[in-house]
Amino acid sequence: MIKGIHHTAISTSNLERSLSFYTRLLGFEEVTSFAWEEGNDVFDEITNLHSSSGRVALLRGGNAFIELFEFKSPEPTKADPNRPVCDHGITHLCLEVEDIVAEHKRLSNAGMHFHSPPIDAGMGLKAAYGRDPEGNVVEILEVEGKDNPFALNKN
Repeated sequence: MIKGIHHTAISTSNLERSLSFYTRLLGFEEVTSFAWEEGNDVFDEITNLHSSSGRVALLRGGNAFIELFEFKSPEPTKADPNRPVCDHGITHLCLEVEDIVAEHKRLSNAGMHFHSPPIDAGMGLKAAYGRDPEGNVVEILEVEGKDNPFALNKN
Protein backbone atom coordinates (compact mmCIF):
# COMPACT_ATOMS: atom_id res chain seq x y z
CA MET A 1 0.00 0.00 0.00
CA ILE A 2 1.37 3.39 -0.97
CA LYS A 3 1.10 5.85 1.91
CA GLY A 4 2.07 9.03 0.04
CA ILE A 5 5.01 10.94 -1.39
CA HIS A 6 8.03 10.85 0.92
CA HIS A 7 10.59 12.90 -1.01
CA THR A 8 11.74 14.29 -4.31
CA ALA A 9 15.41 13.79 -5.18
CA ILE A 10 17.36 16.40 -7.12
CA SER A 11 20.86 15.97 -8.54
CA THR A 12 22.96 19.11 -8.22
CA SER A 13 26.37 20.22 -9.41
CA ASN A 14 26.93 22.26 -6.24
CA LEU A 15 25.46 20.92 -2.99
CA GLU A 16 26.25 24.03 -0.93
CA ARG A 17 24.54 26.34 -3.45
CA SER A 18 21.44 24.12 -3.59
CA LEU A 19 21.37 23.76 0.20
CA SER A 20 21.42 27.53 0.53
CA PHE A 21 18.59 27.90 -1.99
CA TYR A 22 16.32 25.28 -0.41
CA THR A 23 17.08 26.11 3.25
CA ARG A 24 17.77 29.84 3.42
CA LEU A 25 15.51 30.96 0.60
CA LEU A 26 12.68 28.41 0.64
CA GLY A 27 12.77 27.56 4.35
CA PHE A 28 13.43 23.81 4.26
CA GLU A 29 15.27 22.36 7.26
CA GLU A 30 18.34 20.16 6.79
CA VAL A 31 17.62 16.91 8.63
CA THR A 32 20.76 14.93 7.83
CA SER A 33 23.61 14.64 5.35
CA PHE A 34 26.15 12.00 4.46
CA ALA A 35 28.64 10.95 1.82
CA TRP A 36 29.60 7.65 0.25
CA GLU A 37 32.80 6.61 -1.47
CA GLU A 38 33.40 4.49 -4.56
CA GLY A 39 33.03 0.81 -3.83
CA ASN A 40 29.76 1.12 -1.95
CA ASP A 41 27.87 -1.83 -3.42
CA VAL A 42 24.57 -0.80 -1.81
CA PHE A 43 24.53 2.63 -3.50
CA ASP A 44 25.72 1.18 -6.79
CA GLU A 45 22.99 -1.44 -6.76
CA ILE A 46 20.20 0.97 -5.78
CA THR A 47 21.21 3.61 -8.34
CA ASN A 48 22.28 1.15 -11.06
CA LEU A 49 25.60 3.02 -11.31
CA HIS A 50 29.15 1.65 -11.22
CA SER A 51 31.78 3.06 -8.83
CA SER A 52 29.47 5.84 -7.67
CA SER A 53 30.41 8.35 -4.99
CA GLY A 54 28.89 11.54 -3.74
CA ARG A 55 27.12 13.45 -1.03
CA VAL A 56 23.47 13.69 0.01
CA ALA A 57 21.48 16.15 2.11
CA LEU A 58 17.94 15.43 3.26
CA LEU A 59 15.71 18.46 3.80
CA ARG A 60 12.28 18.63 5.40
CA GLY A 61 9.57 21.08 4.47
CA GLY A 62 6.08 20.65 5.85
CA ASN A 63 4.79 17.23 4.89
CA ALA A 64 7.61 16.12 2.55
CA PHE A 65 11.37 15.84 2.08
CA ILE A 66 13.75 16.95 -0.66
CA GLU A 67 16.90 14.89 -1.12
CA LEU A 68 19.82 16.70 -2.76
CA PHE A 69 22.51 14.56 -4.44
CA GLU A 70 25.92 15.78 -5.56
CA PHE A 71 27.66 12.96 -7.47
CA LYS A 72 31.46 12.90 -7.70
CA SER A 73 31.43 9.75 -9.81
CA PRO A 74 30.45 8.77 -12.33
CA GLU A 75 30.74 12.26 -13.77
CA PRO A 76 27.21 13.58 -14.35
CA THR A 77 26.04 15.00 -17.65
CA LYS A 78 25.17 18.65 -17.31
CA ALA A 79 21.47 19.39 -17.70
CA ASP A 80 20.07 22.29 -19.68
CA PRO A 81 19.18 24.87 -16.99
CA ASN A 82 16.49 26.22 -19.34
CA ARG A 83 14.93 22.84 -20.17
CA PRO A 84 11.34 23.43 -21.25
CA VAL A 85 8.78 22.00 -18.83
CA CYS A 86 7.25 20.01 -21.71
CA ASP A 87 10.38 17.84 -22.05
CA HIS A 88 10.12 14.37 -20.54
CA GLY A 89 11.17 14.00 -16.92
CA ILE A 90 10.10 15.74 -13.75
CA THR A 91 8.50 19.00 -14.81
CA HIS A 92 8.50 20.80 -11.47
CA LEU A 93 8.46 20.74 -7.69
CA CYS A 94 5.42 22.57 -6.29
CA LEU A 95 5.44 24.40 -2.95
CA GLU A 96 2.15 25.59 -1.47
CA VAL A 97 2.48 29.12 -0.09
CA GLU A 98 0.41 31.73 1.69
CA ASP A 99 0.31 35.15 -0.01
CA ILE A 100 1.84 34.25 -3.36
CA VAL A 101 2.43 37.91 -4.27
CA ALA A 102 4.60 38.46 -1.18
CA GLU A 103 6.47 35.16 -1.70
CA HIS A 104 7.07 35.94 -5.38
CA LYS A 105 8.47 39.35 -4.43
CA ARG A 106 10.66 37.91 -1.65
CA LEU A 107 12.06 35.16 -3.87
CA SER A 108 12.56 37.49 -6.85
CA ASN A 109 14.41 40.00 -4.65
CA ALA A 110 16.67 37.14 -3.51
CA GLY A 111 17.57 36.40 -7.14
CA MET A 112 15.17 33.60 -8.07
CA HIS A 113 14.17 33.86 -11.75
CA PHE A 114 10.45 33.41 -12.51
CA HIS A 115 8.78 32.73 -15.85
CA SER A 116 6.02 35.21 -14.97
CA PRO A 117 4.43 37.01 -12.04
CA PRO A 118 1.77 35.06 -10.13
CA ILE A 119 -1.10 34.10 -12.43
CA ASP A 120 -4.72 33.45 -11.44
CA ALA A 121 -5.19 29.94 -12.85
CA GLY A 122 -8.87 29.71 -11.90
CA MET A 123 -10.27 27.02 -9.59
CA GLY A 124 -9.06 29.01 -6.58
CA LEU A 125 -5.41 28.68 -7.61
CA LYS A 126 -2.66 31.25 -8.18
CA ALA A 127 0.67 30.00 -9.49
CA ALA A 128 4.12 31.06 -10.67
CA TYR A 129 6.98 28.94 -12.03
CA GLY A 130 10.56 29.82 -11.11
CA ARG A 131 13.97 28.12 -11.34
CA ASP A 132 16.37 26.78 -8.71
CA PRO A 133 20.15 27.26 -9.20
CA GLU A 134 20.31 24.12 -11.42
CA GLY A 135 17.42 25.28 -13.59
CA ASN A 136 14.86 22.91 -12.06
CA VAL A 137 11.39 24.41 -12.08
CA VAL A 138 9.95 25.24 -8.65
CA GLU A 139 6.30 26.26 -8.67
CA ILE A 140 4.81 28.38 -5.92
CA LEU A 141 1.07 27.81 -5.53
CA GLU A 142 -1.57 29.55 -3.45
CA VAL A 143 -4.72 27.49 -2.87
CA GLU A 144 -7.80 29.43 -1.80
CA GLY A 145 -10.27 27.71 0.51
CA LYS A 146 -9.97 24.58 2.63
CA ASP A 147 -12.73 22.92 0.58
CA ASN A 148 -10.70 23.36 -2.60
CA PRO A 149 -9.82 19.89 -3.97
CA PHE A 150 -6.20 21.09 -4.37
CA ALA A 151 -5.88 22.00 -0.66
CA LEU A 152 -3.30 19.89 1.21
CA ASN A 153 -4.47 20.76 4.69
CA LYS A 154 -8.24 20.35 5.00
CA ASN A 155 -8.24 21.32 8.72
